[in-house]
Amino acid sequence: MRNDRFMSLLVLIAVAGSLGSGVVPSQGGEDNAALDLARQLNQAFIQVVEKVSPSVVVITVTQDPSRLGILDEGNPMLDLLPRQFRDQLREHQRVNPQPIISQGSGVVIREDGYILTNSHVVEAAEKIRVRFKDGHGEEYDATVRGVDPQSDIAVIKIDAKGLRAARLADSDKTRVGEFTIAIGAPFDLDYSVTFGHVSAKGRSHVIPTYAGGATMDQDFIQTDASINPGNSGGPLANIDGEVIGINTLIRGLHTGIGFAVPSNLVKEVADQLIRQGKFTRARLGISITTLREDKDFRDLVKAVSDGVVVRAILSDGPAAKSDLQPADVITAVDGQKVATAQELKNQVRSKKIGQPVTLDVVRGSKAMQIAVMPEEWTDEAAPITQANRDAGQEEPKDWGLKAQTLSRELAGQFGVERSSGVIVTEVEDGCLASKQGVKPGDVITEVNQKPVANLKEFRDAIKQADLKKGVILNLISGRSAKFVILKDSGD
Repeated sequence: MRNDRFMSLLVLIAVAGSLGSGVVPSQGGEDNAALDLARQLNQAFIQVVEKVSPSVVVITVTQDPSRLGILDEGNPMLDLLPRQFRDQLREHQRVNPQPIISQGSGVVIREDGYILTNSHVVEAAEKIRVRFKDGHGEEYDATVRGVDPQSDIAVIKIDAKGLRAARLADSDKTRVGEFTIAIGAPFDLDYSVTFGHVSAKGRSHVIPTYAGGATMDQDFIQTDASINPGNSGGPLANIDGEVIGINTLIRGLHTGIGFAVPSNLVKEVADQLIRQGKFTRARLGISITTLREDKDFRDLVKAVSDGVVVRAILSDGPAAKSDLQPADVITAVDGQKVATAQELKNQVRSKKIGQPVTLDVVRGSKAMQIAVMPEEWTDEAAPITQANRDAGQEEPKDWGLKAQTLSRELAGQFGVERSSGVIVTEVEDGCLASKQGVKPGDVITEVNQKPVANLKEFRDAIKQADLKKGVILNLISGRSAKFVILKDSGD
Protein backbone atom coordinates (compact mmCIF):
# COMPACT_ATOMS: atom_id res chain seq x y z
CA MET A 1 0.00 0.00 0.00
CA ARG A 2 2.73 2.48 0.93
CA ASN A 3 4.77 1.54 -2.15
CA ASP A 4 1.73 2.34 -4.27
CA ARG A 5 1.45 5.73 -2.61
CA PHE A 6 5.13 6.38 -3.18
CA MET A 7 4.74 5.58 -6.88
CA SER A 8 1.79 7.92 -6.96
CA LEU A 9 3.94 10.68 -5.55
CA LEU A 10 6.60 10.06 -8.21
CA VAL A 11 3.96 10.36 -10.89
CA LEU A 12 2.74 13.62 -9.34
CA ILE A 13 6.27 15.01 -9.35
CA ALA A 14 6.64 14.05 -12.99
CA VAL A 15 3.34 15.71 -13.89
CA ALA A 16 4.23 18.84 -11.94
CA GLY A 17 7.61 18.96 -13.64
CA SER A 18 6.13 18.75 -17.11
CA LEU A 19 3.60 21.49 -16.32
CA GLY A 20 6.25 23.70 -14.77
CA SER A 21 8.48 23.34 -17.83
CA GLY A 22 5.75 24.53 -20.14
CA VAL A 23 5.10 21.09 -21.61
CA VAL A 24 1.38 20.52 -21.78
CA PRO A 25 0.54 16.83 -21.40
CA SER A 26 -1.56 15.22 -24.05
CA GLN A 27 -5.05 14.04 -23.36
CA GLY A 28 -4.14 10.39 -23.68
CA GLY A 29 -5.18 7.66 -21.29
CA GLU A 30 -1.81 7.66 -19.50
CA ASP A 31 -2.24 11.31 -18.55
CA ASN A 32 -5.73 10.68 -17.27
CA ALA A 33 -4.32 7.86 -15.15
CA ALA A 34 -1.72 10.22 -13.70
CA LEU A 35 -4.40 12.75 -12.79
CA ASP A 36 -6.45 9.98 -11.21
CA LEU A 37 -3.46 9.11 -9.05
CA ALA A 38 -3.12 12.76 -8.10
CA ARG A 39 -6.77 12.89 -7.09
CA GLN A 40 -6.36 9.70 -5.05
CA LEU A 41 -3.42 11.17 -3.16
CA ASN A 42 -5.34 14.39 -2.64
CA GLN A 43 -8.29 12.44 -1.28
CA ALA A 44 -6.02 10.42 1.01
CA PHE A 45 -4.84 13.58 2.78
CA ILE A 46 -8.41 14.84 3.07
CA GLN A 47 -9.51 11.57 4.66
CA VAL A 48 -6.66 11.63 7.18
CA VAL A 49 -7.58 15.13 8.29
CA GLU A 50 -11.26 14.25 8.54
CA LYS A 51 -10.40 11.16 10.58
CA VAL A 52 -8.03 12.83 13.06
CA SER A 53 -9.52 16.33 13.47
CA PRO A 54 -12.50 15.28 15.65
CA SER A 55 -9.97 14.05 18.23
CA VAL A 56 -7.96 17.29 18.22
CA VAL A 57 -8.69 20.04 20.73
CA VAL A 58 -7.65 23.64 21.19
CA ILE A 59 -6.42 24.34 24.72
CA THR A 60 -6.56 27.85 26.19
CA VAL A 61 -4.58 28.29 29.38
CA THR A 62 -4.54 31.14 31.88
CA GLN A 63 -1.05 31.14 33.41
CA ASP A 64 0.60 32.92 36.30
CA PRO A 65 3.72 34.57 34.80
CA SER A 66 5.54 34.55 38.13
CA ARG A 67 5.44 30.75 38.07
CA LEU A 68 6.63 30.42 34.50
CA GLY A 69 10.29 29.68 34.94
CA ILE A 70 10.80 29.76 31.18
CA LEU A 71 11.36 33.52 31.42
CA ASP A 72 14.07 33.21 34.06
CA GLU A 73 17.52 34.35 33.00
CA GLY A 74 19.82 31.44 32.30
CA ASN A 75 17.02 29.04 31.39
CA PRO A 76 18.30 27.29 28.24
CA MET A 77 14.73 26.54 27.13
CA LEU A 78 14.54 30.21 26.14
CA ASP A 79 16.87 29.41 23.26
CA LEU A 80 14.20 27.18 21.77
CA LEU A 81 11.80 30.10 21.36
CA PRO A 82 12.04 32.49 18.41
CA ARG A 83 13.59 35.78 19.48
CA GLN A 84 10.44 37.82 18.83
CA PHE A 85 8.40 35.59 21.13
CA ARG A 86 10.99 35.80 23.91
CA ASP A 87 10.97 39.58 23.63
CA GLN A 88 7.17 39.74 23.55
CA LEU A 89 6.81 37.52 26.61
CA ARG A 90 9.36 39.48 28.61
CA GLU A 91 7.87 42.82 27.60
CA HIS A 92 4.39 41.58 28.47
CA GLN A 93 5.55 40.45 31.89
CA ARG A 94 7.38 43.74 32.51
CA VAL A 95 4.59 46.18 31.62
CA ASN A 96 1.57 44.03 32.37
CA PRO A 97 2.20 41.48 35.11
CA GLN A 98 -1.25 40.02 34.65
CA PRO A 99 -2.07 36.39 33.94
CA ILE A 100 -0.89 35.27 30.51
CA ILE A 101 -3.44 33.73 28.14
CA SER A 102 -1.71 31.14 25.98
CA GLN A 103 -2.91 28.52 23.56
CA GLY A 104 -1.84 25.04 22.63
CA SER A 105 -3.24 21.87 21.19
CA GLY A 106 -4.15 18.42 22.41
CA VAL A 107 -5.55 15.10 21.27
CA VAL A 108 -8.19 12.87 22.87
CA ILE A 109 -6.89 9.43 23.82
CA ARG A 110 -9.95 8.08 25.69
CA GLU A 111 -13.62 8.56 25.02
CA ASP A 112 -14.26 9.50 28.66
CA GLY A 113 -12.42 12.80 28.47
CA TYR A 114 -8.68 12.15 28.81
CA ILE A 115 -6.59 14.38 26.56
CA LEU A 116 -2.89 14.39 25.75
CA THR A 117 -0.86 17.57 25.50
CA ASN A 118 2.59 18.92 26.44
CA SER A 119 3.46 19.63 30.04
CA HIS A 120 4.79 23.04 29.01
CA VAL A 121 1.34 23.90 27.60
CA VAL A 122 -0.31 23.55 31.02
CA GLU A 123 2.62 24.69 33.14
CA ALA A 124 1.61 27.14 35.90
CA ALA A 125 -2.01 26.91 34.72
CA GLU A 126 -4.62 28.70 36.81
CA LYS A 127 -7.43 27.82 34.40
CA ILE A 128 -7.66 25.46 31.42
CA ARG A 129 -10.40 25.55 28.77
CA VAL A 130 -10.83 23.03 25.97
CA ARG A 131 -12.86 23.28 22.76
CA PHE A 132 -13.47 20.98 19.82
CA LYS A 133 -13.73 21.75 16.13
CA ASP A 134 -17.39 20.73 15.97
CA GLY A 135 -18.31 21.96 19.41
CA HIS A 136 -20.43 24.86 18.13
CA GLY A 137 -18.71 27.20 20.57
CA GLU A 138 -19.06 24.91 23.58
CA GLU A 139 -16.04 24.84 25.87
CA TYR A 140 -15.05 22.54 28.72
CA ASP A 141 -13.15 23.24 31.90
CA ALA A 142 -10.19 20.89 32.24
CA THR A 143 -8.09 19.70 35.15
CA VAL A 144 -4.54 18.39 35.05
CA ARG A 145 -4.44 14.67 35.69
CA GLY A 146 -0.67 14.44 35.67
CA VAL A 147 2.48 15.83 34.11
CA ASP A 148 5.88 14.37 33.30
CA PRO A 149 8.31 17.24 32.62
CA GLN A 150 11.11 14.98 31.45
CA SER A 151 9.10 13.73 28.49
CA ASP A 152 7.09 16.99 28.26
CA ILE A 153 3.87 14.96 28.32
CA ALA A 154 0.74 15.87 30.29
CA VAL A 155 -2.75 14.45 30.55
CA ILE A 156 -5.73 16.70 31.22
CA LYS A 157 -9.33 15.64 31.90
CA ILE A 158 -12.67 17.11 30.90
CA ASP A 159 -16.12 16.01 32.01
CA ALA A 160 -17.36 14.43 28.78
CA LYS A 161 -18.33 11.03 27.40
CA GLY A 162 -18.46 9.48 23.97
CA LEU A 163 -15.54 11.43 22.56
CA ARG A 164 -13.70 10.19 19.49
CA ALA A 165 -10.29 8.98 20.64
CA ALA A 166 -7.31 9.05 18.31
CA ARG A 167 -5.44 5.86 17.58
CA LEU A 168 -1.79 5.81 18.64
CA ALA A 169 0.57 4.13 16.18
CA ASP A 170 3.53 1.91 16.98
CA SER A 171 6.21 4.58 16.53
CA ASP A 172 8.93 1.93 16.38
CA LYS A 173 7.52 0.96 12.98
CA THR A 174 7.48 4.52 11.68
CA ARG A 175 9.94 4.93 8.81
CA VAL A 176 11.92 7.90 7.63
CA GLY A 177 10.30 9.32 4.50
CA GLU A 178 6.71 8.60 5.52
CA PHE A 179 4.10 11.31 5.06
CA THR A 180 3.22 13.26 8.20
CA ILE A 181 0.22 15.47 8.92
CA ALA A 182 0.27 17.99 11.78
CA ILE A 183 -2.98 19.43 13.13
CA GLY A 184 -3.13 22.19 15.71
CA ALA A 185 -3.75 25.83 16.47
CA PRO A 186 -0.64 27.85 15.52
CA PHE A 187 -0.87 31.60 16.06
CA ASP A 188 -4.52 31.23 17.20
CA LEU A 189 -5.43 29.76 13.81
CA ASP A 190 -7.51 26.82 15.00
CA TYR A 191 -7.32 23.49 13.18
CA SER A 192 -4.55 24.40 10.79
CA VAL A 193 -3.24 21.43 8.82
CA THR A 194 0.28 21.04 7.44
CA PHE A 195 1.96 18.05 5.91
CA GLY A 196 5.46 16.83 5.27
CA HIS A 197 7.53 13.77 5.99
CA VAL A 198 9.37 11.99 8.76
CA SER A 199 12.76 13.64 8.34
CA ALA A 200 14.58 11.49 10.89
CA LYS A 201 14.05 9.22 13.88
CA GLY A 202 15.97 8.86 17.10
CA ARG A 203 16.92 12.53 17.35
CA SER A 204 18.47 13.35 20.72
CA HIS A 205 20.53 16.25 22.07
CA VAL A 206 18.01 18.66 20.55
CA ILE A 207 17.44 20.39 23.91
CA PRO A 208 20.09 22.35 25.82
CA THR A 209 21.26 20.78 29.06
CA TYR A 210 19.51 22.17 32.12
CA ALA A 211 21.45 23.37 35.14
CA GLY A 212 22.47 20.28 37.05
CA GLY A 213 22.56 18.15 33.94
CA ALA A 214 18.97 16.91 33.69
CA THR A 215 17.84 16.36 30.11
CA MET A 216 14.66 15.20 28.47
CA ASP A 217 14.25 11.47 28.66
CA GLN A 218 13.69 10.46 25.07
CA ASP A 219 14.68 10.85 21.49
CA PHE A 220 12.37 12.56 19.00
CA ILE A 221 10.78 12.09 15.62
CA GLN A 222 11.90 14.92 13.36
CA THR A 223 9.50 16.23 10.72
CA ASP A 224 9.45 18.95 8.07
CA ALA A 225 5.69 19.42 8.44
CA SER A 226 5.32 23.08 9.42
CA ILE A 227 4.98 23.36 13.21
CA ASN A 228 4.63 26.71 14.93
CA PRO A 229 3.82 28.07 18.41
CA GLY A 230 0.36 26.77 19.21
CA ASN A 231 0.95 23.37 17.63
CA SER A 232 2.47 22.15 20.89
CA GLY A 233 0.60 19.15 22.24
CA GLY A 234 -1.14 18.43 18.95
CA PRO A 235 -0.84 15.21 16.95
CA LEU A 236 1.61 14.27 14.24
CA ALA A 237 -0.26 11.68 12.20
CA ASN A 238 0.69 9.25 9.45
CA ILE A 239 -1.14 8.61 6.18
CA ASP A 240 -3.28 5.99 7.94
CA GLY A 241 -4.64 8.55 10.39
CA GLU A 242 -2.67 7.17 13.35
CA VAL A 243 -0.82 9.44 15.78
CA ILE A 244 2.92 8.74 15.58
CA GLY A 245 3.92 11.55 17.94
CA ILE A 246 2.97 14.63 19.95
CA ASN A 247 4.39 17.84 18.50
CA THR A 248 6.67 19.41 21.07
CA LEU A 249 9.58 21.47 19.74
CA ILE A 250 10.69 23.54 16.79
CA ARG A 251 14.16 24.63 15.78
CA GLY A 252 13.33 28.24 14.85
CA LEU A 253 10.49 29.49 12.68
CA HIS A 254 10.17 28.51 9.02
CA THR A 255 13.07 26.07 9.20
CA GLY A 256 11.16 22.89 8.47
CA ILE A 257 12.67 21.34 11.59
CA GLY A 258 10.15 20.19 14.17
CA PHE A 259 10.21 17.45 16.78
CA ALA A 260 7.53 15.15 18.19
CA VAL A 261 7.61 12.81 21.19
CA PRO A 262 7.22 9.26 19.79
CA SER A 263 3.80 7.72 20.39
CA ASN A 264 5.17 4.62 22.13
CA LEU A 265 6.67 6.74 24.91
CA VAL A 266 3.58 8.92 24.94
CA LYS A 267 1.37 5.89 25.60
CA GLU A 268 3.70 4.54 28.28
CA VAL A 269 3.72 7.84 30.15
CA ALA A 270 0.02 8.65 29.64
CA ASP A 271 -1.16 5.28 30.92
CA GLN A 272 0.65 5.86 34.24
CA LEU A 273 -0.48 9.47 34.48
CA ILE A 274 -4.09 8.36 34.11
CA ARG A 275 -3.73 5.53 36.64
CA GLN A 276 -1.50 7.17 39.22
CA GLY A 277 -1.34 10.89 38.46
CA LYS A 278 2.43 10.67 37.97
CA PHE A 279 4.99 8.74 35.98
CA THR A 280 7.40 6.68 38.06
CA ARG A 281 10.74 6.52 36.31
CA ALA A 282 13.45 4.05 37.34
CA ARG A 283 17.09 5.05 37.50
CA LEU A 284 20.43 3.31 37.89
CA GLY A 285 22.44 6.38 38.91
CA ILE A 286 25.00 6.27 36.12
CA SER A 287 26.29 8.56 33.39
CA ILE A 288 26.48 6.87 30.01
CA THR A 289 27.63 7.33 26.43
CA THR A 290 27.18 5.28 23.30
CA LEU A 291 30.31 3.22 22.64
CA ARG A 292 30.34 3.77 18.89
CA GLU A 293 30.19 7.56 19.46
CA ASP A 294 32.85 7.55 22.20
CA LYS A 295 35.88 7.57 19.93
CA ASP A 296 38.65 7.80 22.52
CA PHE A 297 37.29 4.93 24.58
CA ARG A 298 36.21 2.89 21.56
CA ASP A 299 39.77 2.86 20.27
CA LEU A 300 40.89 1.24 23.55
CA VAL A 301 38.21 -1.45 23.63
CA LYS A 302 38.64 -4.55 21.49
CA ALA A 303 36.30 -7.09 23.09
CA VAL A 304 33.03 -5.40 22.09
CA SER A 305 31.94 -3.17 19.21
CA ASP A 306 28.48 -2.06 20.37
CA GLY A 307 27.13 -1.13 23.76
CA VAL A 308 26.80 1.63 26.35
CA VAL A 309 29.79 2.94 28.27
CA VAL A 310 29.44 3.58 32.01
CA ARG A 311 31.21 6.91 32.31
CA ALA A 312 30.44 7.64 35.95
CA ILE A 313 28.53 6.24 38.93
CA LEU A 314 26.69 8.39 41.46
CA SER A 315 27.95 7.50 44.92
CA ASP A 316 24.50 7.30 46.53
CA GLY A 317 22.74 5.78 43.49
CA PRO A 318 21.64 2.19 42.90
CA ALA A 319 24.64 1.28 40.72
CA ALA A 320 27.06 2.26 43.51
CA LYS A 321 25.57 -0.56 45.60
CA SER A 322 26.28 -3.10 42.83
CA ASP A 323 29.43 -4.47 41.21
CA LEU A 324 29.12 -2.10 38.26
CA GLN A 325 32.24 -0.02 37.60
CA PRO A 326 33.17 2.98 35.46
CA ALA A 327 34.45 1.88 32.01
CA ASP A 328 32.14 -1.15 31.99
CA VAL A 329 30.29 -1.57 28.68
CA ILE A 330 26.63 -2.57 29.04
CA THR A 331 25.38 -4.65 26.11
CA ALA A 332 21.96 -5.84 27.35
CA VAL A 333 19.31 -5.19 30.00
CA ASP A 334 17.39 -8.27 31.13
CA GLY A 335 18.43 -9.96 27.91
CA GLN A 336 17.38 -7.06 25.63
CA LYS A 337 20.35 -5.81 23.63
CA VAL A 338 21.23 -2.13 23.93
CA ALA A 339 23.57 -0.42 21.50
CA THR A 340 22.96 3.23 22.36
CA ALA A 341 22.55 5.34 25.47
CA GLN A 342 18.93 6.06 24.51
CA GLU A 343 18.17 2.35 24.13
CA LEU A 344 19.50 1.77 27.65
CA LYS A 345 17.33 4.59 29.00
CA ASN A 346 14.30 3.16 27.22
CA GLN A 347 14.90 -0.27 28.74
CA VAL A 348 15.48 0.98 32.29
CA ARG A 349 12.79 3.69 32.43
CA SER A 350 9.83 1.43 33.23
CA LYS A 351 11.55 -1.23 35.30
CA LYS A 352 9.88 -1.95 38.62
CA ILE A 353 11.36 -0.11 41.56
CA GLY A 354 13.06 -2.50 43.97
CA GLN A 355 13.12 -5.39 41.50
CA PRO A 356 16.64 -6.17 40.24
CA VAL A 357 17.58 -5.88 36.58
CA THR A 358 20.37 -7.92 35.06
CA LEU A 359 22.95 -6.09 33.00
CA ASP A 360 25.16 -7.90 30.51
CA VAL A 361 28.53 -6.19 30.88
CA VAL A 362 31.94 -6.38 29.22
CA ARG A 363 34.82 -5.32 31.48
CA GLY A 364 38.11 -5.28 29.64
CA SER A 365 37.93 -8.58 27.78
CA LYS A 366 35.69 -10.34 30.28
CA ALA A 367 31.91 -10.74 29.87
CA MET A 368 29.79 -10.88 33.01
CA GLN A 369 26.31 -10.23 34.38
CA ILE A 370 25.64 -7.70 37.12
CA ALA A 371 22.40 -7.17 39.05
CA VAL A 372 21.32 -3.63 39.90
CA MET A 373 18.27 -2.66 41.96
CA PRO A 374 16.65 0.40 40.31
CA GLU A 375 15.41 3.25 42.45
CA GLU A 376 12.75 5.84 41.73
CA TRP A 377 13.92 8.93 39.91
CA THR A 378 13.24 12.06 41.91
CA ASP A 379 14.08 15.70 41.30
CA GLU A 380 16.81 15.35 43.88
CA ALA A 381 18.24 12.34 42.07
CA ALA A 382 19.93 14.42 39.40
CA PRO A 383 22.06 12.36 37.02
CA ILE A 384 25.77 12.73 36.71
CA THR A 385 26.22 14.82 33.62
CA GLN A 386 28.31 14.30 30.56
CA ALA A 387 30.51 17.10 31.88
CA ASN A 388 31.76 14.71 34.54
CA ARG A 389 33.63 12.72 31.95
CA ASP A 390 35.77 15.82 31.39
CA ALA A 391 36.39 15.89 35.17
CA GLY A 392 43.56 11.41 40.01
CA GLN A 393 54.79 12.03 45.13
CA GLU A 394 54.68 10.77 41.38
CA GLU A 395 54.61 13.05 38.34
CA PRO A 396 53.96 11.01 35.16
CA LYS A 397 55.71 12.56 32.19
CA ASP A 398 53.39 14.77 30.12
CA TRP A 399 50.39 14.08 32.35
CA GLY A 400 50.77 17.23 34.40
CA LEU A 401 49.76 15.79 37.75
CA LYS A 402 51.43 14.73 40.97
CA ALA A 403 50.14 11.87 43.13
CA GLN A 404 50.90 10.11 46.40
CA THR A 405 49.75 6.98 48.15
CA LEU A 406 46.55 7.85 49.98
CA SER A 407 47.17 8.20 53.72
CA ARG A 408 44.92 9.12 56.62
CA GLU A 409 46.52 12.57 56.73
CA LEU A 410 46.00 13.17 53.00
CA ALA A 411 42.45 11.86 53.21
CA GLY A 412 41.74 14.37 55.95
CA GLN A 413 43.45 17.18 54.07
CA PHE A 414 41.40 16.65 50.93
CA GLY A 415 38.20 15.50 52.64
CA VAL A 416 38.39 12.01 51.15
CA GLU A 417 36.59 9.11 52.83
CA ARG A 418 38.37 6.37 50.88
CA SER A 419 41.28 4.65 52.65
CA SER A 420 43.25 3.18 49.72
CA GLY A 421 44.43 4.25 46.31
CA VAL A 422 46.58 7.02 44.87
CA ILE A 423 45.49 10.60 45.51
CA VAL A 424 46.14 13.46 43.11
CA THR A 425 47.88 16.26 45.00
CA GLU A 426 48.66 18.74 42.20
CA VAL A 427 47.44 19.36 38.65
CA GLU A 428 49.08 21.80 36.24
CA ASP A 429 46.87 24.25 34.40
CA GLY A 430 46.37 23.31 30.76
CA CYS A 431 47.86 19.82 31.07
CA LEU A 432 46.25 16.64 29.77
CA ALA A 433 44.85 15.77 33.18
CA SER A 434 43.53 19.28 33.75
CA LYS A 435 41.78 19.31 30.36
CA GLN A 436 39.93 16.16 31.37
CA GLY A 437 38.85 17.67 34.69
CA VAL A 438 41.20 15.76 36.98
CA LYS A 439 41.75 17.81 40.12
CA PRO A 440 43.56 17.61 43.46
CA GLY A 441 41.72 15.30 45.82
CA ASP A 442 40.70 12.84 43.10
CA VAL A 443 41.67 9.27 43.98
CA ILE A 444 43.03 7.08 41.17
CA THR A 445 41.92 3.48 41.65
CA GLU A 446 42.83 1.95 38.27
CA VAL A 447 45.11 2.63 35.32
CA ASN A 448 44.01 0.98 32.09
CA GLN A 449 41.59 -1.09 34.18
CA LYS A 450 44.33 -2.47 36.43
CA PRO A 451 43.90 -1.70 40.16
CA VAL A 452 46.45 0.56 41.81
CA ALA A 453 46.46 0.64 45.60
CA ASN A 454 49.70 2.55 46.21
CA LEU A 455 52.33 4.70 44.56
CA LYS A 456 54.50 1.74 43.51
CA GLU A 457 51.64 0.08 41.64
CA PHE A 458 50.80 3.43 40.09
CA ARG A 459 54.39 3.90 38.89
CA ASP A 460 54.46 0.41 37.41
CA ALA A 461 51.18 1.06 35.61
CA ILE A 462 52.20 4.38 34.08
CA LYS A 463 55.44 2.89 32.76
CA GLN A 464 53.31 0.69 30.52
CA ALA A 465 50.89 3.45 29.60
CA ASP A 466 50.96 4.96 26.11
CA LEU A 467 49.50 8.44 25.84
CA LYS A 468 49.44 8.14 22.05
CA LYS A 469 46.96 5.26 22.31
CA GLY A 470 45.20 6.69 25.34
CA VAL A 471 45.24 5.88 29.05
CA ILE A 472 42.10 5.08 31.07
CA LEU A 473 42.09 6.43 34.63
CA ASN A 474 39.41 5.26 37.03
CA LEU A 475 38.79 7.88 39.72
CA ILE A 476 36.83 8.59 42.86
CA SER A 477 36.00 12.27 42.57
CA GLY A 478 33.82 13.78 45.26
CA ARG A 479 30.57 11.80 45.29
CA SER A 480 31.22 10.02 42.01
CA ALA A 481 33.15 7.09 40.64
CA LYS A 482 34.11 7.80 37.05
CA PHE A 483 36.81 7.39 34.44
CA VAL A 484 38.64 9.73 32.10
CA ILE A 485 40.90 9.13 29.13
CA LEU A 486 44.24 10.90 28.87
CA LYS A 487 45.41 11.03 25.27
CA ASP A 488 48.11 13.04 23.57
CA SER A 489 46.57 14.33 20.34
CA GLY A 490 49.96 15.51 19.12
CA ASP A 491 48.95 19.18 19.11
